[in-house]
Amino acid sequence: MSETQSYLITGGAGFLGINLTRYLLAHGHQVTSLDIAPFDYPEHDQITIHTGDIRDREAVDRAMQGIDIVVHTAAALPLYSEADIFSTDIDGTRNIVDSAQQHGVQRVIHISSTAVYGVPDHHPLYETDPLIGVGPYGRAKIDAEQVCLDYRARGMCIPIIRPKSFIGPERLGVFALFYDWAKDGRGFPMIGSGNNRYQLMDVEDLCDAIYLTATLDHDTVNDTFNVGAKDFTTMREDYQAVLDYAGHGKKIVPFPAGPVIFGLRVLEALKLSPLYAWVYETASKDSFVSIEKAEQVLGWQPKYSNKDALIRNYQWYLDNLATFEGQSGVSHRVPWRQGALGVAKLFF
Repeated sequence: MSETQSYLITGGAGFLGINLTRYLLAHGHQVTSLDIAPFDYPEHDQITIHTGDIRDREAVDRAMQGIDIVVHTAAALPLYSEADIFSTDIDGTRNIVDSAQQHGVQRVIHISSTAVYGVPDHHPLYETDPLIGVGPYGRAKIDAEQVCLDYRARGMCIPIIRPKSFIGPERLGVFALFYDWAKDGRGFPMIGSGNNRYQLMDVEDLCDAIYLTATLDHDTVNDTFNVGAKDFTTMREDYQAVLDYAGHGKKIVPFPAGPVIFGLRVLEALKLSPLYAWVYETASKDSFVSIEKAEQVLGWQPKYSNKDALIRNYQWYLDNLATFEGQSGVSHRVPWRQGALGVAKLFF
């Protein structure tokens, strides 16, 4: 399947959406974006833009006209309200796959999350491990996958990709907190010893995996795949690489996990924390998946290590700081508010 295809990217104005848009344009394909947020990138005149909500079936049907392949990246992230998470991630997903079926779309590639595994008791995690939803986001992602499986059982080709946390150009969110401290010559506190292994991945490697599921044989890709960096060390060592790159001689500073987590829970309850429970409850634990299936079945080969991906994202942050300084919000495309951590920064 190498000829020009027409792709619809849900969440096309998001962090993954813009990276995938650029990737597909570079491969000679036509791109349509459907997103509730405005598409305000330089590529806006190279693609078809639909501004709309995936919960709005009419908006979805309009965007689905003439589409060969859908990449469904749109989702309400954990900082959104529970109602928005469930309606967007479950009902919105149902709208997308049902409309795709009605419009004769060749395949729908669903971007899920390794959050479907909950807080596991073993590593690495395999695609066959039990799914345990922690919090509204984790539960919604499991239910969204079930929607996809229901339609797959009706004959649709719906690859499901479960990526680890991915970073790269345009990614800010929680990582902007760390990059801001690195830029200003501060050390950075780590929840726990930092000796846990926490796999990340580069967004370019994720785009490669998506493209393989879009272009390889239907029967090969109609399955579920974990993806993440192949090369990663401990959390402390991987993040220290950014502080070393920043060149201020600063260090990652470990703190006992129990008291820090307790303090962050209090700050979150007071609306003074920039971190939500999923981030701080798992930051001191191992978190990595097996990528063997994607390697063997898809022939996927990730290019970037955790350190490579973090440094590449940090350099992009430095290069583009003027465009987002002073902004904040709850998506991955803007820095998250530092809250009480802005005060803590003074002591590092």
